[in-house]
Parts: sequence; structure tokens; C-alpha cells
Amino acid sequence: QVQVVESGGGLVQAGGSLRLSCAASGFTGGIDTMAWYRQAPGKQREFVARHNGFGGTNYDASVKDRFTISTDYAKNTLYLQMNSLKPEDPAVYYCLVVRRFGGNYWGQGTQVTVSS
Repeated sequence: QVQVVESGGGLVQAGGSLRLSCAASGFTGGIDTMAWYRQAPGKQREFVARHNGFGGTNYDASVKDRFTISTDYAKNTLYLQMNSLKPEDPAVYYCLVVRRFGGNYWGQGTQVTVSS
């Protein structure tokens, strides 16, 4: 059974750091891409960062140079190191796993709150 589980969210002061994790399991046949998205109240879900199977990464301009995406493909785990958190970063952060040969799978999300 496919599972995508995020963890690591919480409350942090502006300027602080958090590290999110996403554990993917049950993906027989492999994973093509893993990515982070976020959704703030009243807003659409938006792209944050992506890590593809060849080691390539992409970031939204709003987080570039502050956030770092990384993976441990042996463990099918995705990370997001978030530094210098800003008041505009709070949201529910979601992990997206794209299965090789098709299929997108979302986790349940983890809440990130930034206090000023």
C-alpha cells in the first residue's frame, strides 16, 4: 500500500529553522520525482521545491537560497531544510511523490507556523 507521510512541522520564530521530512513507502517500481508544495489559508497550493531522480533540484524564487531540498532515495525519504523563515512562509507543507510509470501521491501535510 502506498503511503506518503510528512513530519517535522511546528512553531518557530522568524529567522529560525525547521527541517521537514517525507517518508514514502509502497512504491514498487520506483519513484520518479519528489517535491514539496505549500498551502496557506485562503490561497492555492503552490510549488516550493522539487528533487528528481537524477539529482536535479528546482526551487520557487521565494525560497531559493533559504530552503534546501534533499533526498535519501535508499530510504525513499525527502527532506526540506528551511532556514531564515519569514512571516510569509507559514502554511501546510505537502509532499508530492510521482511514481515511475505514472501516479501522483500526496501526503496529509504538516503545519509550519512562524511567529514574529
